[in-house]
Amino acid sequence: MFVDKARISVMAGAGGNGAVSFRHEKYVDHGGPDGGDGGSGGDVILVGSNRTNTLASFRYQKEIIAKDGSPGSKRRKHGRSAPDLEVIVPVGTEVSLEDGTILGDITEEGQRLVLARGGRGGFGNAHFVSSRRQAPRVAERGEPGEELEATLELKMIAEVGLVGLPNAGKSTFLAAVTNAKPEIANYPFTTLVPNLGVAMVSEERSLLIADIPGLIEGASQGKGLGDEFLRHVERNRVLLHLIDAYSDDVGRDYTTIRRELASYRVDLSAVPEIVALTKTEGLDDDIIQDQVSGLRKVVPKSTTIMAISSKSGQQVRELLFALTKLVDENAPVEEEIVEEALPVITLKPEDDDTWNVEKTKEGFVVSGRKIERFGSQTDYENFAGVDRLRDIMRKMGIMHELERQAIAPGDQIIIGQTVEYGRFEY
Repeated sequence: MFVDKARISVMAGAGGNGAVSFRHEKYVDHGGPDGGDGGSGGDVILVGSNRTNTLASFRYQKEIIAKDGSPGSKRRKHGRSAPDLEVIVPVGTEVSLEDGTILGDITEEGQRLVLARGGRGGFGNAHFVSSRRQAPRVAERGEPGEELEATLELKMIAEVGLVGLPNAGKSTFLAAVTNAKPEIANYPFTTLVPNLGVAMVSEERSLLIADIPGLIEGASQGKGLGDEFLRHVERNRVLLHLIDAYSDDVGRDYTTIRRELASYRVDLSAVPEIVALTKTEGLDDDIIQDQVSGLRKVVPKSTTIMAISSKSGQQVRELLFALTKLVDENAPVEEEIVEEALPVITLKPEDDDTWNVEKTKEGFVVSGRKIERFGSQTDYENFAGVDRLRDIMRKMGIMHELERQAIAPGDQIIIGQTVEYGRFEY
């Protein structure tokens, strides 16, 4: 089953809690604190693959949840960190938020996108030992993992995209020149999903061709099937526009598709193209020339027009050579290739020292990535833990800002603006 759009809920693993523990061994005086740190939660990572060309696996698995880290324990034993959850997606997958913000784009085999980062494990009380604090009874909770709702949208990456009205001969052409086996029949919307095929032009050169389901007038506004699949044209380097030679008005057919390409959310009318008149087997030369002349009236002068027959092979080889030449002419400029691993894309910085204090009816809301991380790891039932959070806020200058805004004893300090991680009194 072909699925090219999916909405998923993603939750990275939470970090394990740090432990509060003291050594209790016979014959060992002043054993001291020995609580270990918690393990880190697993990240959720998208990995691009050419071995799949659909998002069908997300049709029923809409929640992607990584495992949590294990808590620390006595004798300074660290909790085990959870493994990262790697999720395979097709190359060409774009990831975005509900508001349309693009989070990342998987365009290469093996490319990795860290979609949600796992929480850090909390420190155990052994971590807080110092010359002044020799028996700390404070430990951190594990940091929660990142959560988000994301939309995955597959946009096929092909060198040539086939466009045209229903029954223009796109599937027949694809079947004739590639190893693809699309459904072929004489009724509208035979092709319900995009198909990919590889055409061997020569021993050294091939073309990756995508058959886009038939477009109709109004497709860019959601009519028919076109609006669902126009996204697959966005990344095609060249378009092959197929026109049925038996049409009553080939000029109208051509302008209909061109209008839909121009009206799409991304103007696709500027993509280089070749126009081909199809199903010419059995037609007299004068009829073919009349149809080509009709196209010449509406097709730009610089655009190549050819008459082909996918069934008989007439001019098909010549068309493939012309497509190859146009694809190569519009190839991106190659940069010097450096042998190195593909970069791992992360969506958020590790830490951000910026913070904000806002006075509300409930109290003073303190927000900022770094202070919220400390807030999420604080045990608010533990006086020593809250006291440590106060020290951190004092070092960051947050306490000074609270006093500047006239905070009074008994006022609530709330950590976190979008998600409340805890609150305590000033």
